[in-house]
Formats: sequence, structure tokens, C-alpha cells
Amino acid sequence: MSTLRVGLRCDAGPRRGVGHLVRCLALAEEFLARGADVTVFGTVERLDWATAELAARGIPLLPGPDSAAELVETARRHHLDVLVLDSYELDPAGAGALRAAGVYTLAIIDGDSRGQVADLYLDQNFGAELPGPGAGAGLPGRLLAGSGYALLRDTVISARPPVAPPATAVGRPRVLAFFGGTDAVGAAPVLTRVLVATGHPMDLTVIVGRPEIEAEVEDVTPGRGQIIQPVAPTTSLPALITEADLVVSAAGTSTWELCCLGAPSALVCVVDNQRESYTRVVRHGLAAGLGELPELTAGGVAGRAARATAARTLHGLLSSPQRRTTLATRAWSTVDGQGRARVVDAVFDAVRAAAVTG
Repeated sequence: MSTLRVGLRCDAGPRRGVGHLVRCLALAEEFLARGADVTVFGTVERLDWATAELAARGIPLLPGPDSAAELVETARRHHLDVLVLDSYELDPAGAGALRAAGVYTLAIIDGDSRGQVADLYLDQNFGAELPGPGAGAGLPGRLLAGSGYALLRDTVISARPPVAPPATAVGRPRVLAFFGGTDAVGAAPVLTRVLVATGHPMDLTVIVGRPEIEAEVEDVTPGRGQIIQPVAPTTSLPALITEADLVVSAAGTSTWELCCLGAPSALVCVVDNQRESYTRVVRHGLAAGLGELPELTAGGVAGRAARATAARTLHGLLSSPQRRTTLATRAWSTVDGQGRARVVDAVFDAVRAAAVTG
């Protein structure tokens, strides 16, 4: 088979976050390792570290087509064999139009296919493979579902420990808090205050995606034995995760990175489309749950109660190595880091089969 030409269509920025780009980058790395030619199509706004990640891998970043006609025209102009669609904003008709034009189409979804008619669907969320109302129903193409298909970058896979790391008793735990590449919803200051409210000593590193977030975090006064260190988004995040005694994060695509690395984690549901995955992950004991961000930011009695409950959960984790070890072990055993290889295997198998029958 001649060199496979693969396009990935996604966007990233302060409003959209970086989850779509991060998982497309993981796929791109796997395609490149298999000898494919890879191009990313989309908009990456105000994220120098993200564009640097693409440039370091020699992956071109070109403007992203939006309409069905534009997607087909772009695929033809670049002679694409495969186009990966990872967006909640694209015209859903694009997938079907690409298929009709003979371009193999993979749609990355999070529960909702948005009516896209693709050759292959990927829902990497934990529990997506479980039987339930509408699970895989109505999808004309094949569905790859569950955390066995989690898309993880080289830096995460290479940092995965050979066994789930056991927690140790420490007087002042190292805590890492991050909420996506841009913290689009402003969760960092809220959770920094909740962590401080535990009263437990800690060395807290907070990833601040924007200057205004950094200013809010710096306004938080630490308690006795607590140190707060804001840092900018960094490519060293996997190392920070593996060095931490506890990670507090949003329940987005980074959940699978935390699981793969065996990090004891407490998650916050920051946007509606995380709710189902967040509920499953917490219910199965892969991470502790701190609730939903609107609850934690609410005023009055309800808001105070939600923040107090989250602080108690965090205090329990900070003071109990056994609780942290239990979470880390379950998480590590759930995501093995081979998800992207399984996805690319499926794409290559399908393209080869089409070439034979064609």
C-alpha cells in the first residue's frame, strides 16, 4: 500500500479548550510512527505550546474547512485517504459527504454522534462500551468504544510506570491541579480555595492557562503548611503528574492520561458533556468525585455545603495513602496506553480491505 495520507480536523483555543487537539495529536503520532503522511486542519488560537508541539513533530497546521463542501474540497486538494473529524462545531453532514467522495472517515465522539455518517466512530470514554440505551445504536459505521481506545500522546505512554505506584505517607503531600490547557471555565481558582479549605499541609502546583486565572490563584491565601505555586502550561505535565501524591483535575480527556499514569486523582465535572463519563469513572472507583463546578461556585447554603463536601473528600485523600493507592491501582489497570494503536490498526485494516475489494 502506498503512503497513507491522513488529515485530522480539530480546533483549540481559550474558549474551546485543547482536548480535541491533544487526542488528535496522539493519533497523529501513531500514524506518523506507521509511516503515514499527516496534516492537521483547524484553528489553534493563543496556544504557543500547542503549535510548538505540532511543529516539533513536523505536522503541518492548515486552516480548517467547516462545511461539508469545504471538507470534501480540502480532502481532494490534499489527496487525503483518511480524514479524522474531532469537533462539536463542524457541519454534521461533512462525514457523509466525505464518505461519498471516497475518503475514509473517522468521527471522534463523546456519546453523541451529532448525526454524522462516518465509516468509523471512536468514543474513548470509560463505560462507552457498556450496554445501555442507544449504545452504538443508529451508527452506520463501526464503533470503537471504551477506555481501551483512549488516545494518549508519546510523552504520556513513555511515562507510564510498569506497575501501579503505591502511595506513601507524607506530611506535606505534593498536589497538582490542572483543568485543561486553557482552563476555559476558570476552575483553578475555585479548586485552589477548596484545597486550602482542607486545612491540610501541601505543596500545591496549579497550572494556570491564562493570565487572569493566574491572578486569581495568586490572590488565594494559603494556610499553615501550605504552599501554592502557579505555573504556566508545560510539556512536562506527565512528569508533574507522576511526581504528585494527588492530582485534582477536570473530568475531560486528561482523565485517561491520569489513569494511564496511575495517578491518584480527584475530578471535577466542569462542563455538561463530561457528566456521563465523570459519573462512571467515580462510580467505578477510578477517581474520587468532587462534584460539578456550578455547584462549587454557587452562592448561599448550597454552595458552601458543596465546597465543604469537596474539601472533606480531598482531606481524606491527602491524609490516607491507602485511599490514594486504591484509586491509583484501579486507574492504572483500566487504561494501558495502547488505545491509539488499536484505533490506527482498525483504520489500516479498513483501508486495506477497501483497496482489495476496490
